[in-house]
Amino acid sequence: MKDAAAQLVRSNLVTQYNNILDQITSSSQDASFNGVNLLNNDALKLTFNETGTSTLKIQGVQFNATGLGLSKLADFNDNSSATAAISTLSTASSTLRTQASALGSNLSIVQIRQDFSKNLINVLQTGSSNLTLADTNEEAANSQALSTRQSIAVSALSLANQSQQSVLQLLR
Repeated sequence: MKDAAAQLVRSNLVTQYNNILDQITSSSQDASFNGVNLLNNDALKLTFNETGTSTLKIQGVQFNATGLGLSKLADFNDNSSATAAISTLSTASSTLRTQASALGSNLSIVQIRQDFSKNLINVLQTGSSNLTLADTNEEAANSQALSTRQSIAVSALSLANQSQQSVLQLLR
């Protein structure tokens, strides 16, 4: 004879398990970003340069309840059905870990490329700023200094020329 209280607990566990499977399926369907859902078997192609020669293609997986090998349960009447469900969950967990590792590796590649691109953009912006954004006060002071030097040089040449003329005048 089966314990009625234990059967009620098992029945509630089956209901919770089936509800969680529904949540897994709806979460995997809702996990899209910019129209790409890697958990719904979509593919994502990232292009790292303007010529399209450096790319990374990430193939998504089907990670709804069915894609993980999980199916709804009718009951947990005995320990063997519970053990079978635990074994299925362990396999699904291992599959999730493996895919998380693969996605983590791809994320690392993308982050490294993003950091490189950001640094390159900063270098290019700094260089263009140095070429186009001059300090007007400093440039005006430099221009005035050059003008003053030119004026002094002209005056010096004029004085030198006049003194030579004066010496020649005295000798005549």
